[in-house]
Amino acid sequence: MRFLILSDIHANVDAFDAVLEAAEVERWDRALVLGDLVGYGAEPNAVIERVLSLNPMAVIRGNHDKAACRLADASDFNHVARAAALWTAETLTAENRMYLERLPQGPMSTDDTVEICHGAPFDEDHYIFDLPDAGHALDSTARPICFFGHTHLPVIYRRGVDGDAGFVPEVEHNLDVPLGDGARYLINPGSVGQPRDGDPRAAFGIYDTSRRVMTMSRVDYRVDLAQKRIFDAGLPPSLAHRLAVGR
Repeated sequence: MRFLILSDIHANVDAFDAVLEAAEVERWDRALVLGDLVGYGAEPNAVIERVLSLNPMAVIRGNHDKAACRLADASDFNHVARAAALWTAETLTAENRMYLERLPQGPMSTDDTVEICHGAPFDEDHYIFDLPDAGHALDSTARPICFFGHTHLPVIYRRGVDGDAGFVPEVEHNLDVPLGDGARYLINPGSVGQPRDGDPRAAFGIYDTSRRVMTMSRVDYRVDLAQKRIFDAGLPPSLAHRLAVGR
């Protein structure tokens, strides 16, 4: 099985389309979506429709998905994120709002070896930024491999007989990372729609279960088109500007 791992699309349909085109070349069997389909970007309905067209094996909710369908009040968002959440709530079709409302929270096991969450296995809204947080998360995992999102930062944490370690992949286009037997992994593929690691390219991953290889990938997309959509929608301009610098 080859899982296409997608996280934090954030209503950026231009980035999403580029990822799907690149992923077609690599070939995959089923998609896993780690939350935050919407928020920040200007095409929430188009992104949800594309996600549905993939017939994904599993989709879980993110904090922006909850805010957009008013399952959460966005009181902990900054003013820009809150403005985007309110705009998204008003822009969603009734059907797509209902879809977001019904998304399950993580963690969710997809088979005997893989589980997915948005923030962390112990709290769907928690950010994993460092090794102590990763260690807490690894303590909480139910499967040897856990894919997570939320931070928009590609990273691989590993727990082996020698302890816990973190690895930030440097990806030119595709980087294959073998996952050793007997270890546990916590993997963030990065953000499709709003990278924050200083690289504006869209990020995604493919995990080959038979080979136990995680491929971390980056792809260029038309940032200018995504920016224009944000400007035209009347969303805060900073949401467009940050796309060009990957922050």
